[in-house]
Amino acid sequence: MDKQTNQVQQDQVDELYAEAIHWHVNTGGETIHAKRVPGLFRRLKWFSMSIWLLYFIGPYLRWGDRQAVLLDIPNRKFHIFDITIMPQDVWLLAMVLLFFSILLAAITSLSGRVFCGYFCFQTVWTDIFTLIEEKLEGNPTQRRKLEKAPWDLHKLRIKAIKHTIWIGIGVFTGIGFISWFVDVYQLWIDIVNFDASMLVWITIITFTLGTYILAGFMREQTCFWLCPYARIQGVMYDTETILPTYDYHRGEPRGKLKKGQPIEGNGDCISCNQCLAVCPTGVDIRDGQQEGCITCGLCLDACDTVMDKIGRPRGLIRYASLDEMQGKPHVPFIRRPRVLIYFGIMILAISGLIYGLSNLGTFDLKVLHERQPLFVQLSSGAIQNKYQLKVLNKTDHDMHISIVAEGPKGLEIHGVREKMLLPAGHLSNFTVYIRVPKQNLGSDRTPVNFRIQSFEVFDDMTEYMSMFYGPRI
Repeated sequence: MDKQTNQVQQDQVDELYAEAIHWHVNTGGETIHAKRVPGLFRRLKWFSMSIWLLYFIGPYLRWGDRQAVLLDIPNRKFHIFDITIMPQDVWLLAMVLLFFSILLAAITSLSGRVFCGYFCFQTVWTDIFTLIEEKLEGNPTQRRKLEKAPWDLHKLRIKAIKHTIWIGIGVFTGIGFISWFVDVYQLWIDIVNFDASMLVWITIITFTLGTYILAGFMREQTCFWLCPYARIQGVMYDTETILPTYDYHRGEPRGKLKKGQPIEGNGDCISCNQCLAVCPTGVDIRDGQQEGCITCGLCLDACDTVMDKIGRPRGLIRYASLDEMQGKPHVPFIRRPRVLIYFGIMILAISGLIYGLSNLGTFDLKVLHERQPLFVQLSSGAIQNKYQLKVLNKTDHDMHISIVAEGPKGLEIHGVREKMLLPAGHLSNFTVYIRVPKQNLGSDRTPVNFRIQSFEVFDDMTEYMSMFYGPRI
């Protein structure tokens, strides 16, 4: 029995080794010129890539007299349409980051690296760069031929135009990034007049060089060797993850067509290598799931096109899980504990974000009690406490407020006027004195409630509970 078990294990090891020796990762020794084939997943890829247009046009949207979305770091304000987020509410950013990080993990567990294949800026910019390259230099065969050709005026002209366009995209990428942090119209005026700050120029140059090098030259090498997210994909997969998969049982043994018809006894794969030709990372999906696969589905379009031409059913390469390939029943995601945990964390994060946004308020109030001394007794016999009130106006316009206090009977508030100004986005400090007749104190510690009320918005108020200290009774 032990010999039988050992033999089975050895067979499994031999099978894995035989599969692994076919895997190939391009380490930069060759430039991948992927072929473009129309199809469903190419259209989905174009649609998802178009979302990045918001990166460029978003800063130009206006909201009243300012930019609709402005991450104003120098003034420590994040303006998002009608919402202004101050440093005190920066925890909302943590909720956003938590939501999207867990969303990436959940999507990867369900459908592999679809973020890498459809939404990642490296993938998108590389696709745009290679499209420009194709328009100028031709199809993959022509591009390889041009690479090997000697330098002449024709090659120099084409290469100069291509690299100029690439650098131009890099420049606009840098300007697009800066535009989220400063007013975009003023930014363009400063750039045209060469009045922009050194930080702006450094950022634009950095993004220009980064985009030019990463998308123009390194391409898939960025995913292989630089991207940390690409490195942790394996731990997020399981046997139920849906990935681009080659149907080995249907496709093997492979064989060429004979007189336009498949040879009897061969599988549906005719070794046309179109799945390899369209892969942006140079992966042959027929050799199994590999590190380079970014789950873009372009190999599915290529294979389906070939299957249509030879009259065979589509789906030789399709999105499928390992369990499906092994004939196991499909398990819905609602019965997968890991996915449920992911979605549970996402719900908590989005709930916290909604709660925070709905309770931002107009003001932020903090009350600091004077510690030395805790109280003083006046000549009239009343007990006095001193407080420092810090009131933050979270809006982008001046506000007028009143400050009131509620507590023991006979409480009097001093140091404030009936109507006080709060400058826009400014933290104001007020020194307030509370006096209470000694006979009205029931203990040495009595709650006192401070409330600020807006004159502009009647129902807009903020409260803070503090303590009033007196002598031991």
